[in-house]
Amino acid sequence: MGLNGTRGILYAGILATAFVCSAPSAQAAKHLAPIPAATVALMAAKGTSPSAPILMRVFKKESELEVWKLGRDGRYLHLKTFPICRWSGQLGPKMRVGDRQAPEGFYSVTPRQMNPNSSYYLSFDTGFPNAYDRARGATGSALMVHGTCSSMGCYAMTDTQVSEIFALAREAFAGGQPAFQFQAYPFRMTAQNIARHRTEPHIGFWRMLKEGYDRFEATREEPAVSVAGGKYVFGPSRNSEREALAQARLAEESRKAEALIADGVAAIRTTYSDGGTHPTYAALARAGSASLGMVSRPEALALAGREVTVIPARAVPPLPPVLVAGLRPPVQDAVPVRPADMSIFVFASLGYGVGEPPKPAMSLISGSARIIGQGFSGAAFQLASR
Repeated sequence: MGLNGTRGILYAGILATAFVCSAPSAQAAKHLAPIPAATVALMAAKGTSPSAPILMRVFKKESELEVWKLGRDGRYLHLKTFPICRWSGQLGPKMRVGDRQAPEGFYSVTPRQMNPNSSYYLSFDTGFPNAYDRARGATGSALMVHGTCSSMGCYAMTDTQVSEIFALAREAFAGGQPAFQFQAYPFRMTAQNIARHRTEPHIGFWRMLKEGYDRFEATREEPAVSVAGGKYVFGPSRNSEREALAQARLAEESRKAEALIADGVAAIRTTYSDGGTHPTYAALARAGSASLGMVSRPEALALAGREVTVIPARAVPPLPPVLVAGLRPPVQDAVPVRPADMSIFVFASLGYGVGEPPKPAMSLISGSARIIGQGFSGAAFQLASR
């Protein structure tokens, strides 16, 4: 029997044992629900299959969970984005038991972490605490992705959503994937977001996460993650061309963030009373809609995701007008010169204050007198806004 088949039987055995030991008979089939037909068709259209490996990413601020599938070219492709119904705490990593923080970092989910008998419909354990969390003394356990729109440090989905997510993971395990990577971020790790959150106490941690984020964005390979010296360490791609792409993106994103800060982009802090929800569910949760079932602390959602300006954006003074000098060749044989016939364009900042008349053009454009004197006449000047 092949390795994939052996792993599939092992995983099925794990779920079956858990079910026989403690699951009520009425729940016998929920963990075996098939992947929806529309999602299977989507996989086929994208060049992947139910048995192909998966990878998941979550973003707190955007309240989204992404599922990625390995394509035939050996690169992960985006399959679906699920809106998160509820997460708790603030942006930032989990530090201790009872802080209501949903974890951030890089985690590994194995078949043994899948729970078909969850009190919250279905669930899987994210793997917190991992080696990085333990190195910094973080405490806590059972930080899950589960059904029911209620969170005490978990990423809570609707029952329908978690059923599909569970099925996607189940089929990947059955296809031979020993574990899938679960990446958890405070927000989409763009240069703009890093620059805007630069005064946050967790910015050093977030910049560390960004390397893994950028590597995945550049290569579409699962980042090789380890922990050394109390820090996440990301190994290079085995493919030299993809590693070059990763290095180029890392350098470009760093340059972009530095340029934004130098240009005076505002620094903000995003605050929450206790976590957030996706806009899809926000109004329903605040209204206590029965369609979501139990919602944890719905009153806190009114204070979710508020951006507080820590450092205002630096005002950029308006640029002065520009003098555009179009130098035309002399008129010959009484043939009118069209704008397209202009042969030289000279640009110069006028450099005068509001209400002041323009300075003589010859004093602004170095060498213009010499150029005009060498065969050009009828220079046309006009003011243009920059």
